[in-house]
Amino acid sequence: MTYVITELCIGTKDTSCVEVCPVDCIHPTPVDPGFQAADMLFIDPEECIDCDACVEACPVDAIFAEDQVPAEWEHCVAANAEYYNRQSAA
Repeated sequence: MTYVITELCIGTKDTSCVEVCPVDCIHPTPVDPGFQAADMLFIDPEECIDCDACVEACPVDAIFAEDQVPAEWEHCVAANAEYYNRQSAA
């Protein structure tokens, strides 16, 4: 299982979750190219170790366990994975 950042992050992009992630799987960070252009942050499903640290750190409650993502944001599961697929293809 992995964690997923949902659209609740749009317009916020608070990086508290980035700071607590022990495996650096949340991007883009403020030092990454494209941070300003990104609408939200994303969790790499291949790297996430399910530690729950990001959930506690998120000030807008935008992060859910993959199997608990509300139906209205189910598309965010694929969006998080797609972000990393695009990054590795570039």
